[in-house]
Amino acid sequence: MQASVRNVLTAALLGVLTVGVLSAALCTARAQSAVAVSIDNFTFNPEHVTVKAGSTVTWTNRDDIPHTVVATGHAFRSKALDTDDSYSFTFTTPGTYEYFCSLHPHMVGTVVVESAGGGDAH
Repeated sequence: MQASVRNVLTAALLGVLTVGVLSAALCTARAQSAVAVSIDNFTFNPEHVTVKAGSTVTWTNRDDIPHTVVATGHAFRSKALDTDDSYSFTFTTPGTYEYFCSLHPHMVGTVVVESAGGGDAH
């Protein structure tokens, strides 16, 4: 009888641990999400995005001419992106990041990075 009680307690403990690990993984996945921005027809689409700290934004050039992605505050800078090339940057610090295409300065966008905690209960 003691062995079966031990087995039940072990199974219950494993269940609790599994739920805790899955919950932590879900919180991490939420904090480190991915956002896509398309470069098309001389615009960034969407032009403004809001993400949590830890998120990665990927810009993909869909135009038939090169473009760049350059932060006005020098936080990031891509090389010239040819058609279907991508550039990714992971935002770790909350704040507002304005950016533009250095080849076509009228092309502008903004990434707002919020704290990863942001009031979510995990």
